[in-house]
Amino acid sequence: MIRLVDVDPDNWRLGLKVAESQKTYVSNSERLLARAYAYHDYRSRAFVIYEDEIPVGMGLYYDCPERDSFDLSQLFIDERYQRRGYGKAATGLVLDTMKNDGKYSKVCLCYIEGNDTARKLYEQFGFVEIERDGDEIIMELTI
Repeated sequence: MIRLVDVDPDNWRLGLKVAESQKTYVSNSERLLARAYAYHDYRSRAFVIYEDEIPVGMGLYYDCPERDSFDLSQLFIDERYQRRGYGKAATGLVLDTMKNDGKYSKVCLCYIEGNDTARKLYEQFGFVEIERDGDEIIMELTI
């Protein structure tokens, strides 16, 4: 069963990573953690995605007051565990967590142009493109 566990002193160095071909689209775990620290005043939540007791990925979200929304900043599944539905399951859990939080009624995110896997995943949940900033495509979802 998939679950989200906050990053803590016991799980922050798990060596999770994406495939070499995906590195232009997805930040590594160190950058994710650095961004979580940078956004700590915005209620950042860095988490590890577990399948039972096996860590399969990581993610990060935080408040985005300038858009009056949550920002699903990063989400990735380790290269060893991709194509098993973990990304979809984790995205659903994150969105449910945001709904239960209730601070905002929208979620925004961005992905890098060319990352069709991410685009398709987010479109399945109802995210729609709202703008482009260079190669970054910004999407939004009302929750």
